[in-house]
Amino acid sequence: MSCPREEREQLEHLMIGPYGVLAENTRGRLVPEEECTIRTCFQRDIDRITHSKSFRRLKHKTQVFLQPEGDHYRTRLTHTLEVTRLARTVARALRLNEDLAEAIALGHDLGHTPFGHAGERALNRIYEGGFKHYEQSLRVVDILERDGRGLNLCYETRMGILNHTYGAADDTREATCVRLCDRIAYINHDLDDSIRAGLLTAEQVPELIRTNCGERNSERINAFMLDLVENSRDGELKMSPKMQETFNFFHSFMYADVYTNPIAKSEENKVEGILGRLYDYYIAHPEKLPEDFQPIVERDGRGRAACDYISGMTDGYAMEKYGELFIPFAWSVK
Repeated sequence: MSCPREEREQLEHLMIGPYGVLAENTRGRLVPEEECTIRTCFQRDIDRITHSKSFRRLKHKTQVFLQPEGDHYRTRLTHTLEVTRLARTVARALRLNEDLAEAIALGHDLGHTPFGHAGERALNRIYEGGFKHYEQSLRVVDILERDGRGLNLCYETRMGILNHTYGAADDTREATCVRLCDRIAYINHDLDDSIRAGLLTAEQVPELIRTNCGERNSERINAFMLDLVENSRDGELKMSPKMQETFNFFHSFMYADVYTNPIAKSEENKVEGILGRLYDYYIAHPEKLPEDFQPIVERDGRGRAACDYISGMTDGYAMEKYGELFIPFAWSVK
């Protein structure tokens, strides 16, 4: 008698088209494991990521704006959830494996630093080995989670996470789906947050974007999504030339008017000071790193261990540790 997982794997033959990845055809895990009787391998990856500590920490990591005043700005967690929903929608429409797309999307930013891309740039300058958040995301799921045991995810999930920024020649269609949805999500929600923050008004959004995509955030996302689905055929995921041109213009506009905006970025020059001081401290005092980082010190060196620890911090925890180590406590004589 077949188990629920086997029944689901059989259903995938009907639900998933010729360009999607069947769970039964996975290239496997780093360490082989007995299959679950209920969930497919990619469903297990989803659960392992959502139950991980690094996933929970995303709710306190910056997306674009450092320490914004208000409750409705995106965090790294809400960005991840938005990407995940877009990726599942596209994967379903194109008859790809929704579970694999979801697993990649949920894990793609697990390696992001505190303070968003400002933190990433700072660590890349500070750490002699260089730092890229997509490489760190793979390191998180392979090594750092579960006290050094890693999550032991499937090959397809791992490579989708690693290549989500720039892609690779042998990407699965699910990985390409996540990469494109990530880009669609962040330019749209970052524009939405910029208008909410008062950096821009809706009327200042360029006419090309408003005409080709719409006036509201939901309209803009829907326009890109519909175009992507309608123009993705024969296993190639792409937008129409008109919408790709619009996307490229939109992307350039965001970098010029938001991502480098001096008002929004005025505090970012402090990030390197915070992370640099923390890094120097843990290089000098590796014994002060948590116990589960001591094997990394011994195996990969102090710099790697300090980088792993600091990159996993939330914004608030990084500032808390900085204050604890470098700002004198108030005292009095009674």
